[in-house]
Amino acid sequence: MDMSSLVRFLDLSSQSLGKSDYQRALPRADFDINAALKVVDPIIERIRSGDVDDLLQISEELDGVRPASIRVPEEIIDQALQTLPEEIRSSLIEAIRRVRIVHRDQQRLKSESNVVEGGVVEQRWIPIDRVGLYVPGGQAVYPSSVVMNVVPAQIAGVGSIALASPPQKENNGWPHPTILATCSLLGITEVYAMGGAQAIATFAFGIRDAQGEFICEKVDLVTGPGNIYVAAAKRALKGIIGIDSEAGPTEIAIIADESAYASDIASDLISQAEHDKLAAAILITHSRQLIEDVQRELVRRVSRTKHESRIRAALTGKQSAMVLVRDLSQAAEIANAYAAEHLELIVENPEVLSREIRNAGAVFLGRFSPVSLGDYSAGSNHVLPTGGCACHSSGLSVQTFLKGVSFITYSERAFREIATNVITLAQAEDLPAHGEAIEARFEFK
Repeated sequence: MDMSSLVRFLDLSSQSLGKSDYQRALPRADFDINAALKVVDPIIERIRSGDVDDLLQISEELDGVRPASIRVPEEIIDQALQTLPEEIRSSLIEAIRRVRIVHRDQQRLKSESNVVEGGVVEQRWIPIDRVGLYVPGGQAVYPSSVVMNVVPAQIAGVGSIALASPPQKENNGWPHPTILATCSLLGITEVYAMGGAQAIATFAFGIRDAQGEFICEKVDLVTGPGNIYVAAAKRALKGIIGIDSEAGPTEIAIIADESAYASDIASDLISQAEHDKLAAAILITHSRQLIEDVQRELVRRVSRTKHESRIRAALTGKQSAMVLVRDLSQAAEIANAYAAEHLELIVENPEVLSREIRNAGAVFLGRFSPVSLGDYSAGSNHVLPTGGCACHSSGLSVQTFLKGVSFITYSERAFREIATNVITLAQAEDLPAHGEAIEARFEFK
């Protein structure tokens, strides 16, 4: 087999490894959050102790442009929608419609548990008061990320939604017009021209003008993808604000068998490599012939792509691989260990194989369910856990913007029945005042 092609070849077909060993065999790209923290810490401090002039100065230093104001005027947002090409507008409207369908079905109902007669615990799902949504604006424009962040927040019932996207020199210091137009379609009017760590810090602390009045109030939760500096700022500020995740470079893993078309697989690997030179693209298959065919397709197709340099860097990086396995069962085992952001199952019976998958941000079944469909118009959310975090975390959803609060109601009779147990446990933990708080209820009877 000629493995001199773009993507490295890894033969695991004769090995039976544990989860940690599979993870070592399939390393991620170097994504040094700790190094980025050293860069963002001074930025965070400047925002925390400064005002809007400091934010504007940081924008001028890092983005090369000083917006006329941090908050985008509503007339600028409306104008962006008026000048949006009709084909983009109609495509966005349809994407919004589909994402709303899926996310409406994610709404949580309250639950009520009758623990004993007269003892009830009710859990209510309450929306976050105020959220800050971040939409990146670096190598590409992401109106789809506006949709994916805003729709679940709106369906959850969040009362105050702010959105930030980097200012652009090409747009007079405002975010990209397609971003603004999408905000208008969704009814989002609180939009800020700010990006990077400074945007996350502004959401965390709020920002005031020179007279001490808030231009942007602080938020309770920040969601949305971004570069390594956005991820580092999220880590640094977690606790001051809630966060969805520390999103890293995008990933695609594909489990395929002999029924798959090499052209489909190569195209899908390239589609995610297009995002970033640190993006990961992995094929897992028991077919040597398929690996050879995909390698040839990659060589043929990469040279014809618009972002050839970026794609080639991603595919040749250590984070990408063609993995030969002995069977689909081992393929699923490796996929669960790797926990990809996106996992495609392009096999003869993807539904059966999907039952073996536990760890993935989103799973795409069959030839006609590619990741690109999920990125835009499947209805699912594309803000997903990366870097193996799918082992313990979920993608963005309505649940992200809700918090469960318990409401406890005990009658006097139910209270009296359990009082002795509570006092006993309080004494066992050497917390006598807890028990005394129970006993106090009997003092006037």
